[in-house]
Amino acid sequence: MTAPTVGRRERKKAATRQKIADTALRLFLERGYDEVGIRDVATEADVAVTTLFSHFASKEALVFEQEENFEQRLTRAVTDRSADEPLIPALRREIQAMVRHCASEDAAPIWRMINQSPALREYEESMRLRYAQSLATAIAADLDPTPTTTACRALARFVIDAYSLGRAADDPPATVDEIFRMIEAAWEVARPT
Repeated sequence: MTAPTVGRRERKKAATRQKIADTALRLFLERGYDEVGIRDVATEADVAVTTLFSHFASKEALVFEQEENFEQRLTRAVTDRSADEPLIPALRREIQAMVRHCASEDAAPIWRMINQSPALREYEESMRLRYAQSLATAIAADLDPTPTTTACRALARFVIDAYSLGRAADDPPATVDEIFRMIEAAWEVARPT
């Protein structure tokens, strides 16, 4: 069976979205996040402000354009793992990959900008809460017997926090491993048997 092809309209929408995001990030890094307005981004990207808002709900969302993949990657780490792979190692592997990406030299200026902006830090925190809820839902749906809601939510929050702490650490891989040793020990106590 062949995969469905993406139509011209969808390709154009995706290209416009990417152009807006790339333009916004370039402007934010050149001038500073607080110095660039939505109209500046729209003008530079050669789109109407309404077009920008049809792709992004807020100015903050422009910075976190790639973060949609974060949520999907985490839930897929749970749902797409092999039947013989335990949950915690699958999540550790995905968080390690994400932290490696965020700790790269290319990502450093973006994270400095985020860390310097209260609005971006607040937006990131709200995203982390949403991701934790999605991850908790995936964990509950995937495991049999189903852990308690509290256990699923706590595990998801710990995993999301492992990413945040690892990303900001001097030695990200070691930090993530240390945190996941604690997560694994806690999960052994909390998971249903």
